[in-house]
Amino acid sequence: MVEMEGSIVELADLLRHPEDLDKISFLKSEFTRKKAAVDRQLKVGLRDQLEVTQNGISSISDGQRTVNQIKEEMMKIDKLCAEAQNMIRDFPNINLVSQVHRNFTQVETMKANIESFDLRLKDLEQLLREDDQDIENQPNILKVHYELTQLRDVRDDAMDQIKRAPDSSLEGHLQDYFTRLDDVIEWFNDHIGTACMNLIPLVQADNQGMVVRLALIIEEEEKSDNKVKALQDAQREYKDLASRFKSMTNGPKQLRGYKEKFLTAIEFYAQPQFEKADQRFLEEPDKLASILKWYFNDLFVVKSGMTSLMPKKWKIFKTYTNIYHKMMHGWLIKNIDNPELSPPHMLSIIDWSENYYAKMIKLGWEPADLQPHVLDHREVELIREYRQLIVKSVDEWMDRMFAADKKSFLERKPDTLDNNENGYFRTKTLGDMWRMLKEQTAVAGDSGRTDVAEGVFDAMFRALKSRQSMWQKMVDEEAQRYLSPSRDSTTDQEGMQVFQDWLVAIANDQIACIDDNEAAGQLSYLTRFTRDLTPLVSPKYLTQHANAELDALRDGFVDLGTHCITLFTTLIFTVDFRTTLPDFFTPKWYSEYAMKRITTTFDDYLADYSKVLHPSLLDVLVEELADTLLAAYLSCVRNKHARFRRTEPFTEKFKDDILTAFEFFQTLPQKPDLAGLVNVDFANIKNKWKVVNHMVRLLEAEKGAGVVGVYEEFKRENWDLGLGWVEAVLRARDDFERGMLSGVKAKAGEVYVERGPETIMSKVK
Repeated sequence: MVEMEGSIVELADLLRHPEDLDKISFLKSEFTRKKAAVDRQLKVGLRDQLEVTQNGISSISDGQRTVNQIKEEMMKIDKLCAEAQNMIRDFPNINLVSQVHRNFTQVETMKANIESFDLRLKDLEQLLREDDQDIENQPNILKVHYELTQLRDVRDDAMDQIKRAPDSSLEGHLQDYFTRLDDVIEWFNDHIGTACMNLIPLVQADNQGMVVRLALIIEEEEKSDNKVKALQDAQREYKDLASRFKSMTNGPKQLRGYKEKFLTAIEFYAQPQFEKADQRFLEEPDKLASILKWYFNDLFVVKSGMTSLMPKKWKIFKTYTNIYHKMMHGWLIKNIDNPELSPPHMLSIIDWSENYYAKMIKLGWEPADLQPHVLDHREVELIREYRQLIVKSVDEWMDRMFAADKKSFLERKPDTLDNNENGYFRTKTLGDMWRMLKEQTAVAGDSGRTDVAEGVFDAMFRALKSRQSMWQKMVDEEAQRYLSPSRDSTTDQEGMQVFQDWLVAIANDQIACIDDNEAAGQLSYLTRFTRDLTPLVSPKYLTQHANAELDALRDGFVDLGTHCITLFTTLIFTVDFRTTLPDFFTPKWYSEYAMKRITTTFDDYLADYSKVLHPSLLDVLVEELADTLLAAYLSCVRNKHARFRRTEPFTEKFKDDILTAFEFFQTLPQKPDLAGLVNVDFANIKNKWKVVNHMVRLLEAEKGAGVVGVYEEFKRENWDLGLGWVEAVLRARDDFERGMLSGVKAKAGEVYVERGPETIMSKVK
């Protein structure tokens, strides 16, 4: 069940989009190929395992037969001895004399060995001192080994005899006497260890004599250990019988393990080099082949220079290869399991696998000979992890940068915004964000795999869209501080200018993402991102997915930039004009110059922000000011005390307001602060303001058919004309009657107008 769930998760990861279904045939062939390769390896491994098992069974059977034969022979000898005692006359006396003579000889030999022990030990110390002076050659090492083995046997025999003696009181004294031997043994072991740790350098230096001497010593010690193991086994299995044969108790009594220490020294020699490789790999992941060059050099030295110097039964090249391969496997697995591993390091390891086996083939080893697989066949998993490492890095970077932006945005501290080379406001992290995306794109491209790049780009698309959404949500929430009806009017101006600066900076950022200045040779961030993306993905992904995502991003940048300018304008009308707009169409309207105050405020804002706002957004701002002014102006008909009396010159006042607004927008391009920066589509503005004429006509029209006719004409030109607003206009007439509204509602039910683009009336409340 768990395996099935794991398979489902892997399939879900491979088939993330509908178009990925087209990959099924490719994935099927890929998995079939890999399965066939695994099957071949399993067959080879099974065959080798069967051969090893059969050979092992045969060896066990042969060994059992040999043991039984030895047992039978020993029993025959024991029987012959017992029979001989009865056959030979006076055998007990002869046997007793023989034992006395043998014991006397052994005592005499032991006495001579004990008396010469100190002198022989001094000779060994002198030889070791001489070898200390020539540690690379150690010319005395064979002689030292031979003599040291003899002294060890003397000690072992002496200690064995004292332990079997009825009086063991002298055992402590004897141990003290042999203490110096332990020091000499340790000294000798240091020499052997030094030689083992420098075996490859010795071969490289063509010091064959030293290598051969070392091999002879290790081989002799291996034989000695085998003898000790056999003796221990015999004593354990046939304790009573073995004790009767004194020759079986002669010689070494303990395992010395020189062969095992020799093999351990191979690991100890390689380990520091792997540790050095760790540090270099951390600094230069792209140079892994160079970092591990020593590995293959060592194996080549063993193959070409050491094989002929070692006993054939050791199979020294295979021994070295197995040890080195397991260490390489452990080193690579340790790195790929490191949670802090970066994408470049992961990619380097993935690529290394193929390179590694190619080099090992040159040394004469097939992949099937090298077990376990150097990466445990985790290439597919590692590719997926490599992609996820990049995705994780992208997400973490985006989160950190937006967190920094959010902190700066909410704190409104000075110097939290930048100015670009043209002086336009910009946030501090925009350039860093696109630089990071470019770096991660390069990392994904280094993999040489379209599936990795496509997965990374999907994550980048999501991150960029999320950033757009978060910016819009954050500016909307902050704007509510000033736009909320429950706001404290005394604090309206607090921080609003800095907030407006941020709105301008965020809007400028969006333009920087999409604005290509071909004349100046400057490409937008999104265009450069697209150029980096295109060669790394498949044509199908580009046409069926990436292009749509890029278009959506472009639209998102435009929408967010426009939204910020719209909020900027809304703040002006909500905060700056909170005391001006309520006076329109009231008795105070006739005596005030409210429209002039509004256009003067517009002048101030445009003068302040024209140098820090991108020109294309400046045009958007002017258009937003014109549209918002018109919508707010028309909505003022709902003002408290708004009333149009026939006796008052409201028509002339409408005309005065319109001319004031027209004069402002028409003369904008000629103003010194805005010359060459703003392009005003005055004809479009003038055309939109025609709706004021319809409003005036609704106010002036005769009751009944006159009002209904004006409404019908108004509705046909503006399909989104709201009936609620028309009702508010009619109720503002001093001669309002319910019949007017009834006629308009009846006509609204009759008139059908086809929906089209939104007009200015959609913004009128």
